[in-house]
Amino acid sequence: MPTLYLIPTLLADDTADQVLSPFIREVLEKTDTYFVENVRTSRRFISGLKTSRIIDETIFFEFDKDTPPADTRRQMQELTERKRNAGVMSEAGCPGVADPGAVVVSMAHALGWRVEPLAGPSSILLALMASGMSGQSFVFHGYLPIERQDRARALRFLEQEAQQRQQTQIFMETPYRNDAVFADIVANCQGNTRLCVACNLTAPDAFVRTMTVREWKTQVPDLRKKPTVFLLL
Repeated sequence: MPTLYLIPTLLADDTADQVLSPFIREVLEKTDTYFVENVRTSRRFISGLKTSRIIDETIFFEFDKDTPPADTRRQMQELTERKRNAGVMSEAGCPGVADPGAVVVSMAHALGWRVEPLAGPSSILLALMASGMSGQSFVFHGYLPIERQDRARALRFLEQEAQQRQQTQIFMETPYRNDAVFADIVANCQGNTRLCVACNLTAPDAFVRTMTVREWKTQVPDLRKKPTVFLLL
């Protein structure tokens, strides 16, 4: 049966040598078919690693949350019949984690493929590691509601879960809404609740800080257009 490689990509530009396993280059050189969220950025990622892979001879199946599962199932079935390996790439970080690639992985298991995850950066795990919060019990919630009233209710619920369960609550936002989310956290959470802000992870200007909500009120960070993970406990 074929192998499905789960290939991490970069969180920050020009950090490949710092964050990627050398084995990833070997996999890219021998794999010519990929399921990706965005073909253009995936081609650029592969080309940037300067492997022997000829990019114009590489097949990309674009796959995101709106892709009909039947299309992906047909592609996976054709690869199975041809005994052809494939890779899955996220836009940033590890595929299958806060990423639609999990659907491709699930299909691979159903078809009897070998699934091999490769070492690389995950903003969620890096933020948890650096937060000083519980790594024994934690939950990742993805994105909070966009509407402010709904988001405020969600934040109060997460804070309650953190306190009652002693469980780290992790979430993120699209970069242009980071400042609004930060403002809602400090407006709706109790002063002694701990908040970690992990921003631009792996980049030279990476910023990770854990303080109480009360302390954050006097030290507001600039998170505009910067990929950020938030953690509460």
